[in-house]
Amino acid sequence: MQKDKSIIVWLSSGFFLIFIMVIVGGITRLTDSGLSMVNWSLFMGSIPPLNEAEWNETFELYKQSPEFKKINFNYTLQEFKFIFFWEYLHRMIGRLLGIVFVIPFLYFLIKKRLTKKLKLQSLLLFTLGSLQAFFGWWMVRSGLVDNPHVSHYRLAVHLTTAFITCGYLLWVLLPLLLPSFNNEKKSIFKKIKLLGLLSIIQIVYGAFIAGLKAGRIYNTWPKMGDQWMPESVYAMSPVWANFAEGLAGIQFVHRTLAIVLLLFTIHIFIFSKKHKLSFIQKRSILLLLVIVLMQMIFGILTLVMGTPLYLSLMHQLLAFIMLMTLILNLFLFKHNPSTTYQ
Repeated sequence: MQKDKSIIVWLSSGFFLIFIMVIVGGITRLTDSGLSMVNWSLFMGSIPPLNEAEWNETFELYKQSPEFKKINFNYTLQEFKFIFFWEYLHRMIGRLLGIVFVIPFLYFLIKKRLTKKLKLQSLLLFTLGSLQAFFGWWMVRSGLVDNPHVSHYRLAVHLTTAFITCGYLLWVLLPLLLPSFNNEKKSIFKKIKLLGLLSIIQIVYGAFIAGLKAGRIYNTWPKMGDQWMPESVYAMSPVWANFAEGLAGIQFVHRTLAIVLLLFTIHIFIFSKKHKLSFIQKRSILLLLVIVLMQMIFGILTLVMGTPLYLSLMHQLLAFIMLMTLILNLFLFKHNPSTTYQ
């Protein structure tokens, strides 16, 4: 089957919008802008306040929220406009993403330009996207109650679903871009798959770190303070709570997993040298190693410099890029063109 360029453009546009949404979502979280819009309407409310009267009315609604009463009680209208902008932009990109996906999908469906496999993949992507939107609302709702902080569990679900959705979209897109590639290496594929699973766990813990601001409790490396494992890591009871809700325990797991990921990636890189690989496979493995190393370096810099916004955002972006590079490697070591278009 020949490449359908319009379908490639469609899926690529969706991938690009999710990437932008991850960036804007990161800024929204890091600037504490996520609770600035206290109302949620799926189809209405697309137009922001356009004059001073509308801004004052919107600000008055925000003043009734727990976040304003307990944290931002001294905010001016100008400061409110700043946080409102990021949350508004985040939601609008989400709506645009839905339009960009659904309308072309219906067009291609009517024109019978989608294979059976691509139809099923598109439906799964739509399901993941819908879940992502729901989880976003579910997350924000957790912070519009007495405690004006979103649940770190819900944040982890929201962020991880976004990463998985984009990863699956890339998995669907790659056979359309590289339909003739075939150099399967099962042993390397299995190792990369395990690395991907560990990366997902690390992303979850990264969301825990962000949601609880656990990155600020110990700002030293490689030790936590003056110890490798301070007592605060396991101070809570039961023990499991330390690694799900304890700030020190969560940071300890995140640090440890970072080292494990880097060492395992180095192992895969060395192991791949024993196999006859294509040029693109060699470069993709090297790229993966470089990105994992960069991610760890930026993680350390973010930690020791007190989690500044620009480094925290770069750390999140590198996590996204790392997962997409893992998907690329999974494809390159697994892809079989004979089953691509069935």
